Amino acid sequence: MAIGTKELAASELDTFEDQRLTEELRKAKEELFNLRFQSATGQLESHGRIRAVKRDIARLYTVIRERELGIRATPEPTAPKKAKKSKAKKADEAVAEGEAE
Repeated sequence: MAIGTKELAASELDTFEDQRLTEELRKAKEELFNLRFQSATGQLESHGRIRAVKRDIARLYTVIRERELGIRATPEPTAPKKAKKSKAKKADEAVAEGEAE
């Protein structure tokens, strides 16, 4: 996911787990550091990118803090889905159970 894009809208961040939010925050801070370094050395082409990354960092901090305060709900952890058994497998299990008795 690219930092500084519309993909980091607050509604999109609601679906992220806490660990992923902190990882995105770390990536954004690292990118801001690199952009500032490029700016200092005169290699930065898009100065608007710094502004976008700063806003993303602020947005991430806001979502994290709102979750701490209970203002914003933390998403439910997703459990792996169980595969549905086919009729053939159910029949085989029923036969196996009948033989076991």
